[in-house]
Amino acid sequence: MDDCGESRDESNIMVEKLSLSYDRPMSHLQLACCPTHCAVPLQGKDLLLHSLVDSEQTMQLTGHHGNISAMVFGTGRNPLLLCSASADYVIVWDVQRCYSRTRAGIVASGTVIGTLLGKVVHLSFSAGDERLAACSGDKVYILSSKIEDTLSVLAGHLAPLTAAEFCPWKTDVLVSISEDRTFKVWGVEKEEIIYESAVLSASPLLSVSFLLKTRQLVTGSADGQVWSFTFPEDLRCNLVTRLDLHKVMERHQRQLNKMSPQTVGVTGITPDTVETTKPVLRICAYHRQLELERANSWVWIGCSDGLYLLDLATSELHKALFLRDYPNLSITMAGSWAMCHGSGNTMILLLTSLFETQMSVLELSLPVSGTVDDLCQHLDRLSVLPSGPLMSGSPLNAELKKKDPNRRKKTGSDKCAVKEPPLVFHTKVKSSGYLESPRMTMFSPKTNVQKKTERSTKTNMKRRSVFSDYPEDTAAPSVPHTCLSTTKTPTPVFCCQYSGDGKQILCGLGDRSVLLYNSSLTGTSAVYTGHDKAVSIVSWSHGRQWWLSASEDRTFRIWTGGSSVPVLTLGGTDKFFKPIQAAQFYYLDKFLLMASGPSLHLYLYHLDNTQDDIKRYQPRSCAKLTGHFSMESGTDITAVSAINDFYSYVVLMCGADRSIQVLDMNTGAVASQLPNAHSRAIHHVTQNKGSMFSSQTPDSYNLFLSSAVTDAVKLWDLRTLRCVRRFENHVNRCHPCTAAFSPCGRFIASGSEDNCAYMYDVRSSSYLRKLQRHSDTVLNVTFNPATPELLTGTLDGKLSLFRPGNTAEGVSLP
Repeated sequence: MDDCGESRDESNIMVEKLSLSYDRPMSHLQLACCPTHCAVPLQGKDLLLHSLVDSEQTMQLTGHHGNISAMVFGTGRNPLLLCSASADYVIVWDVQRCYSRTRAGIVASGTVIGTLLGKVVHLSFSAGDERLAACSGDKVYILSSKIEDTLSVLAGHLAPLTAAEFCPWKTDVLVSISEDRTFKVWGVEKEEIIYESAVLSASPLLSVSFLLKTRQLVTGSADGQVWSFTFPEDLRCNLVTRLDLHKVMERHQRQLNKMSPQTVGVTGITPDTVETTKPVLRICAYHRQLELERANSWVWIGCSDGLYLLDLATSELHKALFLRDYPNLSITMAGSWAMCHGSGNTMILLLTSLFETQMSVLELSLPVSGTVDDLCQHLDRLSVLPSGPLMSGSPLNAELKKKDPNRRKKTGSDKCAVKEPPLVFHTKVKSSGYLESPRMTMFSPKTNVQKKTERSTKTNMKRRSVFSDYPEDTAAPSVPHTCLSTTKTPTPVFCCQYSGDGKQILCGLGDRSVLLYNSSLTGTSAVYTGHDKAVSIVSWSHGRQWWLSASEDRTFRIWTGGSSVPVLTLGGTDKFFKPIQAAQFYYLDKFLLMASGPSLHLYLYHLDNTQDDIKRYQPRSCAKLTGHFSMESGTDITAVSAINDFYSYVVLMCGADRSIQVLDMNTGAVASQLPNAHSRAIHHVTQNKGSMFSSQTPDSYNLFLSSAVTDAVKLWDLRTLRCVRRFENHVNRCHPCTAAFSPCGRFIASGSEDNCAYMYDVRSSSYLRKLQRHSDTVLNVTFNPATPELLTGTLDGKLSLFRPGNTAEGVSLP
């Protein structure tokens, strides 16, 4: 069964290899399986060891006096160890040695490593199989796997434990979970608690696992909640992802219904008639043979109704295998799971029935290629970089016809009338001279002219060498360098942007003004006024000669430095019936993009800032509408992103219906659409544009970010329109906080409502730095395209500049 739209005739995906019946229920016992063997209790006190390689090879192990409550295989394969626990003994069995003794006619025996520990509910081997953790009551007993020796006892939970696991890359660190709904990180050698979490849920924690690739800790509860935490060197865990399996399942079902409504009921995801909880009984990391790096955050979740394949980096459900959809299976509701990777691209599953006395061994076979990528097979391989020339009918071929100033309009009387010469042969009116002082000298030679020498040429060469490449190996900006208030009274900084050379900064404020700073935030800022409401958008042109501002008064204006009067003004309440949501230069300053309501407008424009003394009332700048595009659903556009630093045909449009549309401006049509990209309407979208000082791989430019209130920042791949990572450590509940790519493409910055800015690594969902000491909500973040600097703007009108720790000394922010 594949959720991507394949036929339902996939009964061979999960095949039952073995089925056993018992005289007593074993719904909540810890089972054991490995790629070659599985172990289950037999008649309560004995062990049945079944070979998965040779189905006829079985072995019965005896030695316990009480009922077996937990089993686990070791991490190694030579020798292969099996541990079983009951209320009286904890025994370690050498599987190869037991087979040899049985073939020789000798009773197989194991090594008792623990006695009278109570009911053991969970066992776990350390890396290397040197130590064993046994959970009994509210204590964890650390035992030696070779002799009967209790190395340490870990006590600190307030309720009985449910599981404990050793860290694979730190063998002296153990994590335990309990019915008190917390987890603890232990230092085994010193028997101390290194980290203790808060209460995570209203239900007990049932399972815990480690992800070796991403160095993360994953745990799940009885009410279907899944948490993913970072596990750094200092062992101070930070939350990365929190999921509700029931909500994830509902969201995934809605996406399938919208993308392929004809496959509803055929993909195997049949809607539940009764809402039930999905207890997380088992978590197992999943690594495909192909694309290991891409699948390093995938986990299998074993629940009572089936299996779920989740990508923790994106919080997306890729596959759901319900036991009820496979009539050949003897179990429809699971009480416990055991999982391991088999040969090839298979999984070995061992499960018990929740209500019956049944046990089954399943083999899960997945196709090697394309299991979760089939959803994107119908999409053309989109790319930000153009793959071909412009089409003849492309909207981007439009040109603006400029008026000839010397050409006079023809009238009907021009054919017979005699052309009269103009009375005035100049365009400027000279002064009468009454206000000028009398001239004392008729001619004064220029004596201060400097000749061009070789020295001045060298100076110019030095000035040119000031522009250096963006350092690709620098650390993320995290040290506060400068902080200033834009106004005397608190005023929100709704938008800010660096110029292409990184020398100037534009800031749009809530007091209807635009401020122009230098990149170091020193000196006096230039103030530009003219809007009637708050300025929500500012944007530089590629040539850095012009810049535009858009406001809630439904106008956008184009300015030039040194002039307090806009060169061009477009819009108004009579032209746009809804506020302007996006405005920017496009296609290397050839066009203007503007979004208002459900429409995206494409303008050709001509800018002329010269003035005529006689015809001052006639503007010389003009704009012409050449394209008009709308969302397919007719909903309002909430955010737009397009690249102006190089030629690109791709324009991203986000709608109020939570969808993202990819507009191909070469054809003038929607190339692809992604419904339900977020749980709320997207308020910000931005692409990885790089900068003129930094170069990236061509595939890196296909990444883009989207942000929505009460949802995370998502990283998307344009080629497949799939979410490849999710960043949700920041807080965004009501304000439109933005996110930005660094020019090198390695970092992502995001604003937050907890008076902090968060710095993420593109390759990891956990944050690198938490930039604190802001005085209010951080609304805007932007990177300097020339140097490793981050600029933040807050709700109370303060700008803060951050630099890497190795290049700037930190100063305290007010």
